[in-house]
Amino acid sequence: MSEAPRAPGGSQGQSGQGSRRPPGEQPCYAALDLGTNNCRLLVATPSPRGFRVVEAYSRIVRLGEGLSQTGELSDAAMERSMAALKVCAEKIRRRKAIRVKAVATQACRGASNGVEFVRRVAEETGLRLQIITPREEAQLSVAGCMSLFDRQADAALVVDVGGGSTELSWVDLKAGGLDAKPRQFEAWKLPIRAWLSIPIGVVTLAERFPEGERADDGWFRAMVEEVKSKIAAFPHAAPMRKTFDAGRAHMVGTSGAITSLAGLHLGLPRYDRNVVDGLWMDRTDCEAAAGRLLTLTAKERALEPCIGADRADLVLAGAAILQAVQELWPCSRVRVADRGLREGLLMSLMSDRQKRPRRRRRGGAGSAQTVNA
Repeated sequence: MSEAPRAPGGSQGQSGQGSRRPPGEQPCYAALDLGTNNCRLLVATPSPRGFRVVEAYSRIVRLGEGLSQTGELSDAAMERSMAALKVCAEKIRRRKAIRVKAVATQACRGASNGVEFVRRVAEETGLRLQIITPREEAQLSVAGCMSLFDRQADAALVVDVGGGSTELSWVDLKAGGLDAKPRQFEAWKLPIRAWLSIPIGVVTLAERFPEGERADDGWFRAMVEEVKSKIAAFPHAAPMRKTFDAGRAHMVGTSGAITSLAGLHLGLPRYDRNVVDGLWMDRTDCEAAAGRLLTLTAKERALEPCIGADRADLVLAGAAILQAVQELWPCSRVRVADRGLREGLLMSLMSDRQKRPRRRRRGGAGSAQTVNA
């Protein structure tokens, strides 16, 4: 767990930067997620049902741009990310957060200079980024989406589409671990029966399959098949197959690309999280939105209010990843989540139980796998 960030060049002080909080003021907690594409921050205070967000920040930084070709983070990508992280550090200081959890995911995991960049971030911003494992990333994403599960169903498949990786988590909705009180929450106790991480996200997939002058069905289909090839051979979720085949499961999709598809599906004049988060879409809705995107050029997609210039070249890669999962694990319903890892981080921060007991893990249906490219 990170302490509150220090000022660059200054000494590390106590949490809250030595400023006393006025009597009765709720303590703040901060969760920061530096991904391959985005830098996101949430600052929140505890509430009886979880937490209340007091500040949110998100910026597309494309930290992993070019990583799949070079194997390292580029100078330009690191500068963009550093600028966003400095904004986050200032917001955390201003809110006097008593606990901070700052994590980095696939870009820093896979880059030869990822650890070096993390050290530089600590020196220049005081933020101590922790490079988390794919397993931790999957657990935290599931934790952040728990309130969106339809508890009348028997299972859910959480699909977290990132910039550099995609995590799939098969969750048993009839098991224990989903109803813990906020202060007793422990991510490792979630009933995740199997999980899979593949090093394919919207940035890496778009770079592997450059878009021509105009998108077409053959190009889109090639992306879908590439993703399916990484998922199809995964054996550990097989015990859940009967539940899905019987129609007793649903999907939860969390990513900027999926929320953009939802906004397009609704025809929103501007993106509205309150409308998108928790929206139910069926498979035909998702395919129709992807089909509409295929009729547009990148410039035309950039003009769509729920996509914009920053996602115009990535949203179809996200749609391809979602379609690949839907073809392999058919669900009639998909719940859209404008939430995920950051919310899971906050739940872990606010829990009274911070340490996981050491224990052995055995193989079987609950086994996990990270698939290499």
